[in-house]
Amino acid sequence: MAFVAGEVVAPGDPRIVLEGQWGHQPGLAITVNSGSRISFTFNGTAVQALFDVAELEVPPHLWISVDEAEPELHVVEQPVIELTAEEAGQHKVEIVVKDVNEHVNRWDPPFGCAVVFAGLVLSSGTLLRLSGRPSGPRLEFYGDSIVQGVRALSDHPESEGADGSKSFAYLTTRALGATAYQVGFGRQGVVRTGNGDVPAGAESFGWNFAGSPAERVEQPDLVVVNLGVNDETLSAAQYGEYLAKLRTAYQGTEIVALSPFNGKHADQIEAAVKAADDPKIRYVGTDGWITEDDCTDAVHPSAEGHAKIATRLTEELSRLLPGRS
Repeated sequence: MAFVAGEVVAPGDPRIVLEGQWGHQPGLAITVNSGSRISFTFNGTAVQALFDVAELEVPPHLWISVDEAEPELHVVEQPVIELTAEEAGQHKVEIVVKDVNEHVNRWDPPFGCAVVFAGLVLSSGTLLRLSGRPSGPRLEFYGDSIVQGVRALSDHPESEGADGSKSFAYLTTRALGATAYQVGFGRQGVVRTGNGDVPAGAESFGWNFAGSPAERVEQPDLVVVNLGVNDETLSAAQYGEYLAKLRTAYQGTEIVALSPFNGKHADQIEAAVKAADDPKIRYVGTDGWITEDDCTDAVHPSAEGHAKIATRLTEELSRLLPGRS
């Protein structure tokens, strides 16, 4: 049956749940972060998901699942993705950002790669249901290509090898029944700029992308930092300044500073945490969590390596979350 358009739903409609770090412009919701999610529930048979792809140089990759079926890969080269169900009834759609390519501009609009969500068009007679906001703890992850999920599937350097849904950040979030802001930028360090025109971690924190401040409706329960492996040099003082910026933004929130998984700058990071003298800033050493055999190259964990990290980190964070210890 041909699609007959009915209601047009803007991306800011409360019936659409956006998880992750999204910036908003009139009629658009934009994320430059892999692992971000869109979910909604509809009654009917068909929905069109709309995306602005007009100025993109490289298309983002999405996983889309209807009614918890195996996710299907969609490379967003066209502005409309048709979502259909075999039978009329209530259906749940989950869209996960598999990858926003790190090698083109994804910081200064107009973007070379980003997910620019323009809303939904419901087929005639289809209704969008109010499914409620996600419950559970709220987490925030700040990291580099490892948090982004680069080369999690293979050593392919582009989006084909990357998957934000295989990242330890995404897996830990799901294991804890949490929601998360998963912010990872390839090549980024605390003081080193990232790929795709992204500033250093100390400068990009607090922004969705250039000109779009990150505004939080609620404070996170936990913030996890995994930066440092890309910094050629990193002093305890520099890392401490970054921690101070997090503390200023999030008074009283638990902050977990992970050492890089290859141990780089671990001593400086641990020293910075000790110098902060804050009982809610904790250093977690990751020595031995994975080996090079758990990586697709010498640095980036494979999907199996990410799963190992997520298992260890879930144990660590469970002790810090209310009612989990």
